[in-house]
Amino acid sequence: MEHLDIALLLLRLWVGSVMFLHGLNHGRNLKGTARWFDSVGFKHADANARLSSLGEMAIGLSIAAGLLTSFGAAGVGAIMFVAFWSIHRFAGFFVFHRPDEGYEYVVTLAVVGLALALVGPGSLSVDHVVGIADDLDGLVGGAIFASGLIAGYLQTVVLWERPKKEGTG
Repeated sequence: MEHLDIALLLLRLWVGSVMFLHGLNHGRNLKGTARWFDSVGFKHADANARLSSLGEMAIGLSIAAGLLTSFGAAGVGAIMFVAFWSIHRFAGFFVFHRPDEGYEYVVTLAVVGLALALVGPGSLSVDHVVGIADDLDGLVGGAIFASGLIAGYLQTVVLWERPKKEGTG
């Protein structure tokens, strides 16, 4: 076991936990989450709340376990693209700009997802145990991650419209 494998395990466990817990938090109050989705301009807010919760939990488990890691990373990319484009880009870089929060956090998670897709999950992963880790990293992992960004873009095009500010007609 190399230091890189331990570092990748720690990174996967942290990012996987962040994603899983974020989805779990959404799921604990689906009505509130749906109201929030509606308030920031998402159509079909109830479905978005459910799918967001389930998707984030599944992505978190995938990343943490190192199971189909590049696909989990693509999910991180998709979710972070949606979050960036629909909410965080309007607030600037720093996350402490309230009430919308800047984009440093969501871009950081997306970059970590891309790095995991490119490098792979390491030897302490399900992907390695079943012998597919090397098949899903590098350029293939990058392409899988890019498909997540495209999916996030399509979600914003189809399901999101920037809310109008009060008094702007």
